[in-house]
Amino acid sequence: MRKIGVGLVGWGTVGCGVVEVLRENADVIESRLGVPLELKRVADKDIQRPRPVAVPAELLTTNAEDIFRDPDIQIVIELIGGLDAAKKVISSAIENGKHVVTANKALLAHDGNELFALASKNGRTIGFEASVAGGIPLIKSLREGLSSNRIRHIFGILNGTANFILTRMSEDKLSFNDALKEAQAHGYAEADPTLDIEGIDTAHKLAIASAIAFGTPIQFGRVHIEGISGIDPLDIQYAEEFGYQLKLLAIARSEENRLEMRVHPTLIARNHVLASVRGVYNAVHIEGNAVGDVMLYGMGAGMMPTGSAVVSDLIDVARDILNNTPARIPALAFLPDRLQKIEIKPISDVSTSYYFRFLALDRPGVLSKISGILGRYRISIAAVIQKGRHTDSVPVVMITHRALESDVRKAIDEINSLDMVVAPAVLIRIENNED
Repeated sequence: MRKIGVGLVGWGTVGCGVVEVLRENADVIESRLGVPLELKRVADKDIQRPRPVAVPAELLTTNAEDIFRDPDIQIVIELIGGLDAAKKVISSAIENGKHVVTANKALLAHDGNELFALASKNGRTIGFEASVAGGIPLIKSLREGLSSNRIRHIFGILNGTANFILTRMSEDKLSFNDALKEAQAHGYAEADPTLDIEGIDTAHKLAIASAIAFGTPIQFGRVHIEGISGIDPLDIQYAEEFGYQLKLLAIARSEENRLEMRVHPTLIARNHVLASVRGVYNAVHIEGNAVGDVMLYGMGAGMMPTGSAVVSDLIDVARDILNNTPARIPALAFLPDRLQKIEIKPISDVSTSYYFRFLALDRPGVLSKISGILGRYRISIAAVIQKGRHTDSVPVVMITHRALESDVRKAIDEINSLDMVVAPAVLIRIENNED
């Protein structure tokens, strides 16, 4: 019986998930594919460390070249993460005639255009479903299920660590630092959580998804990125009084031949479906011109959900091998010569609603002075609350109607320079249901 041979480079958490999915669901996979997927070799620097999923000793190696040179292996899975070493693994696999499956969103965000071109030149496929939103089939939905649509926007929660932290801050009034420590204790956050809490991981994923959705090369360097490390529980509390929940959102929107790509803390209405996404779960809202609204929800990380996504790519690539149709679906959904480098709208040109919190001296005329400056920059106030005295200063909290970011920045700079304002203003953008 014919088999499709698979080699795994990187036997960590996700690698263990891949092994377990291949083993546990072998009969289902073979029934769907027609032939078995056989794990032929597993490479890792450390093959002695105990893992939750065992691999026969004869399959283990510390040298990835053993996989690249094996003629019985058609597909190589890269799960070592990082940039340089992982890029070398993928490039070497392709140059040795192998197809590749990866979960490496950072590498694809930085070097995906180059790697996809290399794969195309060599008649090979790179599968990367697991690189964005873990077990949620976002890539397949955009590349196949929604391929007849012009995508209008994507926005969603693409980092479970950040969502867990914000959920704990909202529901249990924890400080950011305490919520982060809890996330680390549960294993949701790394010892160095920078990529997660500063929005970089989310931006990697948004850059990849946006390229597929809007037919443009990956442009990670053009994503506007802000993280959640500066979020104060006080602002979560005030926002909830206005009827909003705070989330770290990835937002991509096509408008007037320009593309918005931004990641930042965002307020959304409490009745929006994304507001109910709690803990480490991910969710993505997509609007297509034909299909309308689509919502995808599930585990965005973890051993088994991500392993599920990796194996789904293995099955797709194996089908192409069996039918002699490599790269049947272009990596970024559009034919390579049809990709267009769409102009990216700078954050200064973005128009949205805003939440402001000012800490000002408790004096008559403070509110009118702040309101006057906002008015001069065409920023209209929708709601305002002025809280009780905090020593000799008071927080003034406002929600605005839609305004231009460049005007908002000028107004905030002027307000911050006032003698009566005793701390820099807090600004959080709002995505309203009608936006």
